[in-house]
Amino acid sequence: MKFFFITVILYSTVIFSSCKKDNSSTIIPSDYPADVAKIVDTKCSVTGCHNTASKLGAGSLDMSTWTHLFEGGSGGSVVIPYRSDESYVMFFVNTDSTRGISLKPTMPYLRPPLSDDEYNTLKNWIDAGAPNSEGTVAFSDDPNRKKFYVANQGCDEVTVFDSKTLLAMRYIKVGISDNIETPHQIRVSPDGQYWYVIFVASTVMQKFRTSDDTHVGDIDIGVGSWNTMCFSADSKYAFAVDWEDQGKVVYVDLENMKVLKTYSGSDLFSWPHGSAVNSSFTTLYVTSQYGNYINKIDITDPLFPDVQKTVIKPGQQPNTIPNTYDPHEILLSPDESKYFVTCQASNEVRVMDAATDTLIKVIPVGTYPLEMSVSKVHPYLFVTCMQDPCGQPACRGSVYVLDYNTLEVVKVLQSELFQPHGVAVDDENEKVYISNRNIDPNGPPPHHTSECGGKNGFIRIIDMNLLEFLPGYRTEVSVDPYSVTSN
Repeated sequence: MKFFFITVILYSTVIFSSCKKDNSSTIIPSDYPADVAKIVDTKCSVTGCHNTASKLGAGSLDMSTWTHLFEGGSGGSVVIPYRSDESYVMFFVNTDSTRGISLKPTMPYLRPPLSDDEYNTLKNWIDAGAPNSEGTVAFSDDPNRKKFYVANQGCDEVTVFDSKTLLAMRYIKVGISDNIETPHQIRVSPDGQYWYVIFVASTVMQKFRTSDDTHVGDIDIGVGSWNTMCFSADSKYAFAVDWEDQGKVVYVDLENMKVLKTYSGSDLFSWPHGSAVNSSFTTLYVTSQYGNYINKIDITDPLFPDVQKTVIKPGQQPNTIPNTYDPHEILLSPDESKYFVTCQASNEVRVMDAATDTLIKVIPVGTYPLEMSVSKVHPYLFVTCMQDPCGQPACRGSVYVLDYNTLEVVKVLQSELFQPHGVAVDDENEKVYISNRNIDPNGPPPHHTSECGGKNGFIRIIDMNLLEFLPGYRTEVSVDPYSVTSN
């Protein structure tokens, strides 16, 4: 509980209010634009506050230069280029709640607030990308930058993180309507060139470039509660799954941005959900959310699929009885010799032989196992268990680490989580990103309420070498961070 309390008050009592009143401010050269430098150098980066000498007493946030500003503070990023509405610094210099989120204590701390002109100067600067004096926008210098992405389905936002610094670097608005469309899953294509997002309440699959996170276009996939997607190894095709009773699967041409085939019919699917496709693009797997089976689909010719029901409990016939096994997600092992199925009703991972579809092992895990991600560097499969009790008031959920060779539980990570759902392995940086939904009223209070309402969630990160959470890293993101992926 102590950890969460400290995190919640981090910005208000550490990053921004630790500055001591000191009228002997010293103006130093900076790489901000002149009009911004005039404000920052005289009211933010002053002696006893957010400068290099005093930053340890001010949440480790150094604003003495533009470069230092974009190193963030103890609580992560304070400025998000192009998004003043997602930049913490604006919340604390705002004294008028009618123009957006306003937080206390007002900055500059123990000094007169910014004038309207000064506030608007900062706002307009951030909305223009918060460039330095030479016009450079932070995190725009490397089209091959390693990133991870979080879909916040409560606000139709995607948070983009820089994987090296672990700082939030962009917020990207997604969807095609002013109404909340609920971005349910986000995935990077196998070639790393694009990221895609699908929605519970929209008719499109959206495509963005990973190099600069620009919107490429929308693929009309029709009305549906679109929940999961999977991709061909060459990144040219995808399948998207509509999670409804007697739902459907669409086969999508990603290069020409169109649906090639729709698999549907009451005799085919019942509440289809999780999906995976093998690297040879001959077999598609789709879980049946309620019951005891998965759909194994021969896609040797994707235009004429053959759908078969594979029972995950030996000796049973396929059924749609809820609260028995309820297979949620499915994932192939790196060598594709077996596949793993999370069973959210029976609190287990079932391991199946991919060649024979026979049960290899049942691995008990925590309460309500959902998403999975696998490492190709370490023999680890990571499983989020969203409702696992952990014996602390502001903690719920766990991450199970399984050895996918021995099929044994290696470790259970549980502290400082709340309703973990999304999970993504980053083998290059040997990290695992965990998105915590934090939608329960009993969860830890967020730092602020989002512009779209609701409770913000947060990100925790696992060091794969140590199999421990990064100490002190708990970065808040927008409402209901449901899915996470890495390029």
